[in-house]
Amino acid sequence: MAEVLIYVGQVDGAVRKPTLELLTLARRIGEPVAVALGNGAADTAATLAEHGAARVLTHDASEYAEYLVVPKVEALQVAVEAVSPAAVLVPSSAEGKEIAARLALRIGSGIITDAVDLEAGDEGPIATQSVFAASFTTKSRITKGTPVITVKPNSAAVEPTPAAGAVEALNVTFSDKATGTKVTGRTARESTGRPELTEAAIVVSGGRGVGGDFSPVEALADSLGAAVGASRAAVDAGWYPHTHQVGQTGKSVSPQLYIASGISGAIQHRAGMQTSKTIVAVNKDAEAPIFDLVDYGVVGDLFDVVPQLTEEIKTRKD
Repeated sequence: MAEVLIYVGQVDGAVRKPTLELLTLARRIGEPVAVALGNGAADTAATLAEHGAARVLTHDASEYAEYLVVPKVEALQVAVEAVSPAAVLVPSSAEGKEIAARLALRIGSGIITDAVDLEAGDEGPIATQSVFAASFTTKSRITKGTPVITVKPNSAAVEPTPAAGAVEALNVTFSDKATGTKVTGRTARESTGRPELTEAAIVVSGGRGVGGDFSPVEALADSLGAAVGASRAAVDAGWYPHTHQVGQTGKSVSPQLYIASGISGAIQHRAGMQTSKTIVAVNKDAEAPIFDLVDYGVVGDLFDVVPQLTEEIKTRKD
């Protein structure tokens, strides 16, 4: 069976959920081989093996933390040359897409970004994408070189499948280019205790209708263990940080459940959440465009509806 390279990235001893999703998708097209970099890479082998990694290629070096993406690209290139995989899968984050693009250029291959599904094909893996603000679904494949594909979080359910997970060290020698752009400082983002927006299984978002008060949205999100999102209108008004913006000029999410509170549903916002599995909207305007998209809609004032929903969830959890 052909091997499929999974970019785990700089792990620091932990494996994120999108990586486990990639392992599930990889098994559809071949045998997963994971590439884990940085401090504690070998410690992730057990987790990766539980989710189907036949081999775990590891390498630790200070360059991964001290410099930008080039050291990671060079390590992944070494892994590609060592394995000759049928495909390389990378999480579809901002960094992941940069790494994938640089890798595809280095190895002379094509790239597909933001895939939402993968399947085996006679001439190589076939990737499914949602395009034009998720109005259309396309299927495509790479025709030159080793396919490099980035996959959006929440594209597949995590399915544990035990495998060998044999740990093997990568022999990586960095070029001068790898140390050309150094990280001079970092500021840790203040933790809210909520999941990362792009990786969350549930997202609760607020829009213009919140009038600057996100407390009902946050309370509902906390009751569900969800991430908090915001529309562009709410972000532009200064009601919520830009890092939480969902939409064409913000972040693209694809959770199992998306709850839109006080969001009209303009195409800019829909482009960032339309691939959500189940969409619920609360809006007092019965003619709001968001209702054309939803699975369930509630016409009403979010300040009446959302707190009741939050209390009902808390009651059922108790």
